[in-house]
Amino acid sequence: MKIEIYTDGACSGNPGKGGYGILMRVPEKKYQKTFSEGFRLTTNNRMELLAVIEALEKLKNPEENVHVFTDSKYVADAINQNWIFGWIKKGFKNVKNPDLWQRFVPLFRKHTIEFHWIKGHAGHPENEICDQLAVKASQSSNLKIDAFFENQKEGGLF
Repeated sequence: MKIEIYTDGACSGNPGKGGYGILMRVPEKKYQKTFSEGFRLTTNNRMELLAVIEALEKLKNPEENVHVFTDSKYVADAINQNWIFGWIKKGFKNVKNPDLWQRFVPLFRKHTIEFHWIKGHAGHPENEICDQLAVKASQSSNLKIDAFFENQKEGGLF
């Protein structure tokens, strides 16, 4: 069975208030669902990657054929250009967002995933839906705390 995952991240200011949007679809079952969440202080790249992680964590069966569509070159290239394997070997030393990449790796190994880069803000219907979800989530009055990011910022790493 094929599962399509569309993701997007948004940030008002970078860093600033952020959010992610996810659209998950199983065409064979005519199933589709959306998810989103907002954070009070984060970055766009963190939201782009977190969207993928949150979507993959929702999958129940590791045998699924998963296609992730993202407008993030950061995320797509990390996989498609095999950067992730070098980062793993180095223990994520000097890699931005190591907490999220370390959370991503077991999910990546658990599933068969193809990453597809799509151009953002170019009228791609699913990407536009995810963008709207992410922006709306970032503007919510009930924003979560991106603890890893905020702790690093307070520690003077930014």
